[in-house]
Amino acid sequence: MTFLRKIWNFIWYDDSPLSWIINIILALVLVKYIIYPVLGLVLGTTHPLVAVVSGSMEHDSMKFEGLWEENKGWYESNNIQIEQFTSFPLRNGFNKGDIMILWRPSSLKVGDVIVFRKQASSDPPVIHRIVFIGSNYVQTKGDNVGIVQNFEENIPNSNIIG
Repeated sequence: MTFLRKIWNFIWYDDSPLSWIINIILALVLVKYIIYPVLGLVLGTTHPLVAVVSGSMEHDSMKFEGLWEENKGWYESNNIQIEQFTSFPLRNGFNKGDIMILWRPSSLKVGDVIVFRKQASSDPPVIHRIVFIGSNYVQTKGDNVGIVQNFEENIPNSNIIG
């Protein structure tokens, strides 16, 4: 028992560089192999936390209504009216470096922001807003992108992470 007590004291009370390194390693192991998987299980997704790595959903200094004015033609030609647009969640967008908490949605609707994998790609997941829902797929568009990009046109429901 004294051996375990010595290890405990070394890890938690010693100020040596080796003790700090062991603390960091233990923290990484705890987060990666216990906390992250349990959080994923509870939220029903393989990626319970993701970081935003692009500016495609940034609103900069423009208000949400300014996005409507700038992209009004595109939205209206895709059957999204101002009333629907103004009820979208996450109206202020988000910036590079923001951390998103994800969960498996029970249902999807136009305007929801989702995280999805591109088809046959090792690229990081994409975080964009749903602009169309088909029978087994969705179409998305970044708030700060004027068009729907090729990889956003037919996203199978199986590629949606959260």
